Amino acid sequence: MEHKELNTTLIYILSILGLLCCCIGGIGAVFAGIAFILAHSNLNKVKLEPEAYDIGKIKAMKTAKIVALVILIINILYMLRTIYVIYTVGWDELTEQAREAMESIQAD
Repeated sequence: MEHKELNTTLIYILSILGLLCCCIGGIGAVFAGIAFILAHSNLNKVKLEPEAYDIGKIKAMKTAKIVALVILIINILYMLRTIYVIYTVGWDELTEQAREAMESIQAD
């Protein structure tokens, strides 16, 4: 019996993009969220007919789902930190600090 394929490549690519974009205010949550949803929907398909899929591919999809979930949590935490910093310090102070840092870099 031929097994159906589960492709984890897209989920890993989206997860990595999410990890790379987490330092931009948690924007990577979009990529990680999409990866998590894709992995979850693929595993739901597996639950409907588990005998049609290879057990190794199912385990790989579960691993990809866990990776996407961890990166999603990292992004959410970073987003909450960014919101907290903007709320406590203020946007004007942050832009002033960034401007001063750029000037000091250019002066060196």
